Amino acid sequence: MATILVKNKALEVDEQGYLSNADDWSRDVAEYYAEVEGIRLTEHHWEIIHFLRNYYLHYQIAPMIKILLREISRKRGPDRGSAKNLYELYPNGPAKQACKIAGLPGPAGCV
Repeated sequence: MATILVKNKALEVDEQGYLSNADDWSRDVAEYYAEVEGIRLTEHHWEIIHFLRNYYLHYQIAPMIKILLREISRKRGPDRGSAKNLYELYPNGPAKQACKIAGLPGPAGCV
């Protein structure tokens, strides 16, 4: 299995580079992935990351994009919870890219 090195700690990843164990995630891991992905994390990014992690910890699956959009819209308003806003934050896809930065498994199915 492949690994990434974050703060001198080797972490196992799958063939697409997602963490193999979501419990290995930390803020340092998020910052590592964000740098690799060319993203400078802001409070808006962290809001999505924390939502994804909390949802995953509760349901053991990443939320579908429509759930992510609905919940962010409900909490922060329709502008922040719009698909356009999420794609500005995570240009390679809020499900795919945000899940990787949040230390979650790669999304299955339609992304």
